[in-house]
Amino acid sequence: MKKNKALKVVIVMGSQSDYKTMKLAEKTLKNLGVKYETKIISAHRTPKRMYEFASSAKKNNIGAIIAGAGGSAHLPGMISALTTIPVLGVPIESKKLKGLDSLLSIVQMPKGIPVGTLAIGEDGAINAALLAASIIANNNLTIKKNLERLRLSQTKSVKKKPQ
Repeated sequence: MKKNKALKVVIVMGSQSDYKTMKLAEKTLKNLGVKYETKIISAHRTPKRMYEFASSAKKNNIGAIIAGAGGSAHLPGMISALTTIPVLGVPIESKKLKGLDSLLSIVQMPKGIPVGTLAIGEDGAINAALLAASIIANNNLTIKKNLERLRLSQTKSVKKKPQ
C-alpha cells in the first residue's frame, strides 16, 4: 500500500437482504468523504468470488473491509483468513435468534485470524464505518479532520441540562 494514495473501504455482505443494514455504513462513509465500494459476496454461495476479492484486496488499494453477515456469518472470518487488511464484522439481525448467532460466529475467531466485531445490526454498521474511517484517517488528513468535526458536532449536540 502506498501511503500517498487514497485508500478505500469496501463494504461486503452475504446477500441482498443484508443491504438494509449495510447501507447505513455507506451513508456514514459518504458523509465523511471516504471512498468506498459495496459488493455482495457470499462465503457459501460465491466462494470463488470471495476468494478472488480477499486475495486481491491489498493490490486493489483497500484500507479496510466491512463485512456484514447473518446466520452462520462466516464471511468476515473467511475474508480475514485470506488477507492482512483489517476486517470489521457486522452481525446482521436475524429473525430466528435476533443476530446473536451472527455475533457469536463473528466474534469467536481462532487466534491468528482477527475480525473486529461490532454490535448487531444498524449501530454496528454505523460504528464499523466510523472505525474504518478511523483506520483510513491514519494516512489521510482530510478524513481525520472530517472525523474530528463529526465528534465535535456530537459533543455540541448534548444539552447541558434536561428540559
